[in-house]
Amino acid sequence: MRPPALLALFSCSAAFALMSEEIKEKVTPSQDLRQSSLPGRHDIDLKEIVFVIQSQSNSFHAKRAEQLKKNILKQAANLTQDLPRVLLLHQLAKQEGAWTILPLLPHFSVTYSKNSAWIFFCEEETRLQIPRLLDTLRRYDPSKEWFLGKALYDEESTIIHHYAFSENPTVFKYPDFAAGWALSIPLVNKLAKRLKSEALKSDFTIDLKHEIALYIWDKGGGPALTPVPEFCTEDVDPRCVTTFHSFLPLCGVPVKKEEIFVAVKTCKKFHADRIPIVKKTWAAQASLIEYYSDYAETAIPTVDLGIPNTDRGHCGKTFAILEKFLNHSHNKISWLVIVDDDTLISISRLRHLLSCYDSSDPVFLGERYGYGLGTGGYSYVTGGGGMVFSREAIRRLLVSSCRCYSNDAPDDMVLGMCFSGLGVPVTHSPLFHQARPVDYPKDYLAHQIPVSFHKHWHIDPVKVYLTWLAPSEEDQATQETQKDPREEL
Repeated sequence: MRPPALLALFSCSAAFALMSEEIKEKVTPSQDLRQSSLPGRHDIDLKEIVFVIQSQSNSFHAKRAEQLKKNILKQAANLTQDLPRVLLLHQLAKQEGAWTILPLLPHFSVTYSKNSAWIFFCEEETRLQIPRLLDTLRRYDPSKEWFLGKALYDEESTIIHHYAFSENPTVFKYPDFAAGWALSIPLVNKLAKRLKSEALKSDFTIDLKHEIALYIWDKGGGPALTPVPEFCTEDVDPRCVTTFHSFLPLCGVPVKKEEIFVAVKTCKKFHADRIPIVKKTWAAQASLIEYYSDYAETAIPTVDLGIPNTDRGHCGKTFAILEKFLNHSHNKISWLVIVDDDTLISISRLRHLLSCYDSSDPVFLGERYGYGLGTGGYSYVTGGGGMVFSREAIRRLLVSSCRCYSNDAPDDMVLGMCFSGLGVPVTHSPLFHQARPVDYPKDYLAHQIPVSFHKHWHIDPVKVYLTWLAPSEEDQATQETQKDPREEL
């Protein structure tokens, strides 16, 4: 996050605090309305549900989404001859910001409002019981504005949510996309009308599920999320109509340690504080690792790239790392991972994850953020959680003319802008995290096997690593018995 954005975050926090009392009043009627709807049944057909899978263009993710689409249609065919529409998000629009969903709502309104009752969104690893889902949605009057999902909430205010509702962050609920979420067509129509009359205001897209919920709630002018207990991530209740396939992808053999080069960005003032933590936690998992600094210290050792340290941005340093990797490392080293000196990462889990990607493709992988996506803009991999590049992605970048406009430019954002211009998409993985575990809801992390976290603020980083990222016998057993996700659904 850049300083101008941070100023905006802090200025927003007071406003959100004032809203928290107002939203308490708004949430309660929504809950009462839901309860009053339960005795009624609304006779909607399966063909009146439009399924939208939040897919990605990368071949691994596109195949997973196609498998889910086939599964949905197969279940539907056992119920009715009139099959529902199942859409893949990455195929709906070519603009960069399609993954943020809100820009697509006018299209959904125009195309589906006459013959549909619901738009149901889910992720590629969401598992659906179509008969139960239909039965659940029939409890809600489709002529009213509904925003349905499994509720998440912040236990304490967090920077990734702009310190929203700082006096009582638990009051605001937002959906866990992994469990699926639904918008009634009247709400889609209302949002589409609003989007046509006023442009999206936020420059940054950081946590989409939270930002969509804020936009729909509209400071009390729209509905709050209605929690649906049947929307689940774990199969712990026979009533669940959705669950989430929580696993660490393994597509064949894990990538060898010798095929991954890890570059740690640091500077002299952090050599004594941060580098020992890297070495005490995850560094031993990496076969090829170097520490890039503004000062060569043989005891570590660090490599001085000849780029002066900057207080922010680090674009010059990052591009120097990219050029050094491409020009001075063996071609058999297929992957480059760039992390900060306060990033905590599991190299063993990363090796499993990378087995699902083809290093001969231009892969740019990590936690996806967005900038200016409502008005063109671009997606980028936020640097703190780790940025993963295939050699081919770096080659395409460096043969282009796209470079830093200054040494202290934000490296992750410049890379996003460059790759967007080259037509290389960001591949998102929620297993990378820009923030600390305490900055995410417990229910959200419960269905993840995380690859990384970031920042040492007010935590014991060694304890965080041992709790969340250290290899364990349970991890190993899970990975050894895991099926290739490319072949399973």
